[in-house]
Amino acid sequence: MKLRDLAKLADVSPATVSRVFSHHPNIREEIRQKVLDIAKKHGYHPKLARKQRNVIIILPDDQIYPIRNCLEMVMMALTLELPRRDFRIEVLPQSNLDRLDNVQFCGAVAIGAVPNDFKSWPARFPAPLVLVDRQAPANCPNVYSVRSDEVQGMELAVEHFHERGCKKIGCIIYGTPGFGNADIRTKALQDALQSRGYPVNDALLHICQDDRYVEVIGKLLKQGIDALFCPGGNAGIITTYALSLFNKQVPDEISLIASEHKLFSRYATPPHTTITQDHHELAKIVADIIDAQLDESTPQRDYILPYKLICRDSVRHESI
Repeated sequence: MKLRDLAKLADVSPATVSRVFSHHPNIREEIRQKVLDIAKKHGYHPKLARKQRNVIIILPDDQIYPIRNCLEMVMMALTLELPRRDFRIEVLPQSNLDRLDNVQFCGAVAIGAVPNDFKSWPARFPAPLVLVDRQAPANCPNVYSVRSDEVQGMELAVEHFHERGCKKIGCIIYGTPGFGNADIRTKALQDALQSRGYPVNDALLHICQDDRYVEVIGKLLKQGIDALFCPGGNAGIITTYALSLFNKQVPDEISLIASEHKLFSRYATPPHTTITQDHHELAKIVADIIDAQLDESTPQRDYILPYKLICRDSVRHESI
């Protein structure tokens, strides 16, 4: 459908349709809604324009207040990079996506989303959607992904323990089985541990949420671990608290690697060794994808970035 066809169906001029989609203030609300309803019914989308620089950041409903660790660091990077490219930002909870039918935007970014929730995106919106930390669903030509290499990240942590002489590693993966990156991380950790001759069983490798960390760490300590890896969420903070309850000293008794928390990890006692995503590069790629679409070029569909290891003081040396 072309703009003039939509105008004919709505019994208005093409100029009026154009003003509706550019949010002109002098359009009566009943006319605006009529045009939008017909456009939605017939799958009409206005062509993306370079001067339209609104980017929607979509956040999970149950993690907006407070924004959790990963979301916080990704948001921090995006709010630096996108305005630098002259993009304007609007934040929207995922439950309020219907609002997008009535606003004009040139791109969207969904952080920590369930990919299958966005399978209908190409049919609804002409603007690109970038999934952060999730893989784009198949057969969605307008949906892209920027994510970190979970297998490499798990390998990085296990290899660091191995180099430092740790003998028995316990792992707590933040999340829920079957959702997000939890299963990918679990399989990667099993492979990394087995390839280096470490014991691997259900007593040493757990997936859980914050409220079970103290209980699970207690179980791991009973298994005689001398190292603990806790990727995801705010695990570093919670794990430090749990180990203090069990009177365990880091790193003398337990070596610890967690996911980087910029407001905590380096200030912990001792400062935490962590794996971290390259959030600034991630934000740059998100902006590149949206810019490419505005230039009518086709960006790469899936970007995978390596994790980095930040070595601090929470992993002991073999000589200790």
